[in-house]
Amino acid sequence: MADRLDSVLLAPMANVSAFTGLVLAGATAWGYFRHCWVLTKFALTFIQLYAGIFLLSPALRESADTATATGLQIAGASLMASALSFQAWLSIAKPGKRTPWSPAPKPPTAPTWVFVAGVAAPAVDVGAGLAAGYPLPALSLVTLIVLGLERRGRRRRDRPPTARSPRSAPAASPPAV
Repeated sequence: MADRLDSVLLAPMANVSAFTGLVLAGATAWGYFRHCWVLTKFALTFIQLYAGIFLLSPALRESADTATATGLQIAGASLMASALSFQAWLSIAKPGKRTPWSPAPKPPTAPTWVFVAGVAAPAVDVGAGLAAGYPLPALSLVTLIVLGLERRGRRRRDRPPTARSPRSAPAASPPAV
């Protein structure tokens, strides 16, 4: 039963968790590389995602055959729960400073359609994954690519005009009275 729970529920939800974190960071002013706590959460999310896929899932299948839990499984599950708790604390406390390479101006928030796509894409992917029998984050990946392009366009549009930009040309002087 635990193996089935892992493949049907935990694997798709791990993909959804990683995807929604990426969408929220990319669509809000928090940004991907603006704050150390966001980078820490990214690192922990991907470490947990791949440790679960490549280490804990095979150990779970093995223990299903032998009907005993190994020390590696118990330690891995404990570390996963601890990392998840630490990520929740990071989300609330937001400790630390901005990263040294973070851009000075705060990036603008994305339009509403980005957030709608951020909810719809994982829902469609989970449905497709259940139909296919394995996690299938295809639409989520396409949505992240579109979000990256949209974010890049937002930054270009909101960049202050430079001396060479036609937007920065002086306005016509008012008529003299």
